[in-house]
Amino acid sequence: MQVSKWANSRAIRLPAPLVEALDLKPGDRIEIRIAGAKVFEVSRDQSRERAQARLRKFAASFAPRIRL
Repeated sequence: MQVSKWANSRAIRLPAPLVEALDLKPGDRIEIRIAGAKVFEVSRDQSRERAQARLRKFAASFAPRIRL
């Protein structure tokens, strides 16, 4: 991959096999983590899904309880 300049930032293009492996679409978010000296890992950003799951669990605690 080649690093390019994009305004005041740096950008890379993701290779097609990585895009396919992560099933990425335009607008998707990814996480990049430092995995070691000059090594990084790329994954789909799951923070939105984790937050939604926490909200569902929290909202369920307020659901009316039916007593028989």
